[in-house]
Amino acid sequence: MAHLWPLFDLQVVTPRLVLRYVSDALSARLAALAAKGIHDPATMPFSEPWTDVPSPLLERNSLQYYWRNRAEMSVERWNLDLAVLVEESVVGMCSVHAEGFPQNRSLTTGSWLGLAHQGQGLGKELRQAALHLIFTGFDADVAVTRAWHDNAASLGVTHSLPYTETVRTVEDRRDRPDIMVGFAMTPERWATVRRDDIRLVGIEAVRAQLGTTR
Repeated sequence: MAHLWPLFDLQVVTPRLVLRYVSDALSARLAALAAKGIHDPATMPFSEPWTDVPSPLLERNSLQYYWRNRAEMSVERWNLDLAVLVEESVVGMCSVHAEGFPQNRSLTTGSWLGLAHQGQGLGKELRQAALHLIFTGFDADVAVTRAWHDNAASLGVTHSLPYTETVRTVEDRRDRPDIMVGFAMTPERWATVRRDDIRLVGIEAVRAQLGTTR
């Protein structure tokens, strides 16, 4: 199907992991991984509390989320879902979100890792892979990321890279107000940490599909 939907061939390859566009098979594996746990239930790292539901509803919701993003993808608005694989094992997910990208050249990242795969440096590795896709693959002018003020793991990855804090907002977190912190990175700042050991597979056809070429 890749000749009709080029995203199926998209990969971002680093020495440690691969980001691969979420197919139906990968979406099922991601759903199963999420059901095993992503975070301590006492806290909520996501802006949408999608993990606060029991199995098998969590898995079904996950499948619908990936299907919805694929069905609603357009040049003006897209959620690009990428499975994170280490030696063919699915360990997490990374998303790249665009709203009016042809006009604002801005992309937002989000990600998660299964509990068993946290604390191994994979968070920073997948973020660097996503940034390579954003700047080299899509020629973006800015990369954005957000995290709750107490999400130490996400903030640790962000602070280890040349982001600039841009905004703090008060948003609902499990129906209570809390502080969300936003960060941005420009191509010039990313160039200071750009790596030469990350490669893109299938990017040209994906650029055409998503309309990212200037």
